[in-house]
Amino acid sequence: VQLQASGGGLVQPGGSLRLSCADSGSGFSIATMGWYRQAPGKTRELVAQITSGGSTNFGNSVKGRFTISRDNAKNTVYLQMNSLKPEDTAVYYCNKWINLRGNAWGQGTQVTVSS
Repeated sequence: VQLQASGGGLVQPGGSLRLSCADSGSGFSIATMGWYRQAPGKTRELVAQITSGGSTNFGNSVKGRFTISRDNAKNTVYLQMNSLKPEDTAVYYCNKWINLRGNAWGQGTQVTVSS
């Protein structure tokens, strides 16, 4: 598996989690890395992206609560999720995009926000 996501789990509303995605492939430092999520019965949506230059982009529903970062030395991208809400419950997928090479997806990690 090229992209290995971890860090999901069960958390109470208002809590925090940090997801990690380790890339065992090549080209991590030039890739745009992203996190997407898919809740049951819904389409997959963008959560956050970070470009190779460090620019970030967030889905409207997570702005101000989630942050994304990357460590090129470790080939890892992180998603820090704070002030979690029940509507954040979903499977979270790591994505890697490199121009002219296309997309790669991780296997997903479940995040459940519930009391």
